[in-house]
Amino acid sequence: MALTACTTVGPNFERPAPPASAGFAMAGDPRAAGVTPSPDARPAGPWWRALGSPALDAVMGEALSGNRTVAAADASLRQAQALERAERGDRKPKVDASAGAERERINTQVFGIPGFPSPTINLYSVGGTVSYDLDVFGGGLRRVETAGAMAEAEAQRAAAAYLTLTSDVALQAIRIAGLRAQIATLQAIAADDQANIDIVRRAEAAGGEAAAASTSGKAQLAEDQALLPPFGQQLSQARHALALLVGKPPSAWTAPDFDMEGFAPPAHIPVSLPSALVRARPDILAAEADFHADTARIGVATADLYPDIRLFAGITQSALTPGSLFSYSSSGWNFGGALAAPIFNGGALRARRRAAEAQARASLARYQETVLAAFTQVADVLTALAHDDDRLDADARAEA
Repeated sequence: MALTACTTVGPNFERPAPPASAGFAMAGDPRAAGVTPSPDARPAGPWWRALGSPALDAVMGEALSGNRTVAAADASLRQAQALERAERGDRKPKVDASAGAERERINTQVFGIPGFPSPTINLYSVGGTVSYDLDVFGGGLRRVETAGAMAEAEAQRAAAAYLTLTSDVALQAIRIAGLRAQIATLQAIAADDQANIDIVRRAEAAGGEAAAASTSGKAQLAEDQALLPPFGQQLSQARHALALLVGKPPSAWTAPDFDMEGFAPPAHIPVSLPSALVRARPDILAAEADFHADTARIGVATADLYPDIRLFAGITQSALTPGSLFSYSSSGWNFGGALAAPIFNGGALRARRRAAEAQARASLARYQETVLAAFTQVADVLTALAHDDDRLDADARAEA
């Protein structure tokens, strides 16, 4: 056992260094530059409760328990965790038991004893074997490391699926509320159009000359009413999309009638430092875990270039009758070691190691791309919030 994992070949994984940037704003952008990231920018409790909508909270509960994408992500996580446990189990000694009973006729001719009868006997046996791979070059440890990193990647993908689901549910709920408000506004405008037409009709009945005004009013009513069906279709689509997120067909579930008044804008929007974002955002952590797994696979491929040493031992009890099966004279044993070393394989093993190295470089590039995409998304959101503030200020000045 002292030889176990004498060395672990292959590169050791090192987490990529976080970016040195202190913010997300593009150089020269004064609007987003006013946002100050915080190292402790994490919401307390479920983030959507900051919107203050009990109806949204109830729908979130249904979605988290019924969404199929989240269920698939959870199942993939359990699979990866089971595979990690299997790899860890392969690193332990293996113990097997065997038992048998057979009746056979012994051919004495094969022993060069002609003329003797071939006896028929009963043979009973029971025994066990123990084997252990010394893993001298650490290939087994690298396989465990690979499986652990893959399980971590699936855990982060499950967390990303959770965030994607909850954000999609909130967006559809707010979209429903916004569309209902727009439809209510259009219906109120159409009602005003109809009221104007009624006034013109009464004027006509009183002898006034308002034919042109009546025609114009009817045209305006028709124009405003024509705007309603597209908004109604968008509202239906938003409700159907929310039903899909909840995990139910539209015919079996009805979305709540969300109202804009039922949502409260959050008092504070937490913004993490870039160095904290790369250590907290699930898609970045999943890409990092993929890079870790591919780095460990280089060690697996490297260990395959070296000899493999396995120890084994066994004991067997064999007898012609069950009663004498466990007597001392019926016992047999063996122990030893086996070495298997690659001699010639046409360069396949070294090619696999080069392939593993290339895969690790690709994973690092994907990780870096994921970080850049995440920073871009945060910058887009911050500038959108800044420009929304500008628009609200302009609207307030216009109404003053």
